[in-house]
Amino acid sequence: MFDGFQLDHIGLGDVTLRVRHGGSGTPVVLLHGHPRTHTTWYAVAPLLAARHTVVAPDLRGYGRSTLPPDEPDKPDHAQSSKRAMARDVIRLMNHLGHDRFAVVGHDRGALVAFRTAMDHPEAVTHLVVMDSLPVIEHLERTDEVFARVWWHWWFLGQTENPAERVITADPDAWYSTPGPDVIGAENHADLWAALRDPAVVHGMCEDYRAGLGVDREHDAADRAAGRRVECPAMLLEAARDDLDIHGDPAKIWAPWLRRPLRHRLIDSGHHQAEEAPEQVSAELIGFFRSEAA
Repeated sequence: MFDGFQLDHIGLGDVTLRVRHGGSGTPVVLLHGHPRTHTTWYAVAPLLAARHTVVAPDLRGYGRSTLPPDEPDKPDHAQSSKRAMARDVIRLMNHLGHDRFAVVGHDRGALVAFRTAMDHPEAVTHLVVMDSLPVIEHLERTDEVFARVWWHWWFLGQTENPAERVITADPDAWYSTPGPDVIGAENHADLWAALRDPAVVHGMCEDYRAGLGVDREHDAADRAAGRRVECPAMLLEAARDDLDIHGDPAKIWAPWLRRPLRHRLIDSGHHQAEEAPEQVSAELIGFFRSEAA
């Protein structure tokens, strides 16, 4: 897995990120979603590495990356905000010698990718979001159907009766993942080492708690100020997922972007990088080649 890639643990001030990096060419950072680690990209990263320098970290609080301690006097969970994670991306890429790069994010990682492009337009050449919308767009459209189907958002985001108690009591019962024959033995082992770690479970819950509060506030402030993503953007939507629960996701994304959105369907379920790595890689390479920053 990740042949030819280097594995490092890089200190970035208040956190240390575990990161794989390798390849050569224009830089691309790959950001995983919940509940995965960076190893979800194990089949995509080598396909990109012939044309690009590929950087794949664990997000703060996930995998083997750290998370700052909770601050009881600051109950907004800002240590897990997408703004904080976006700063991690900038610091990591600068540490590795990259001041401009493409950013690709799946699921929760897409929220980080979006926030990186919004907060740091000078650094992001291309934005790719996979199976995600700005968090405020989900929350403003919340109805009985969304709450029933995406109920884990509300469960993981609770603070009075923390989800950690339920999950850590029996993580094998809580998480259902494909077997090692489907998602790769090393990826499967890395994922389950994380899911059985109470610190990681807490970090993932903090991600969702920030999403229900401070992340929404940041989106609302951007919209009120008229800020939009400046660089070329692409949405990769899994054909067998439910991103269209609120209607056409491309139309929902459009007001957040300065440029027309490239929208592609991927023949997969939610975990595109594991289920359709060749198609995902081809779409990424084509997008980076054809869209001038």
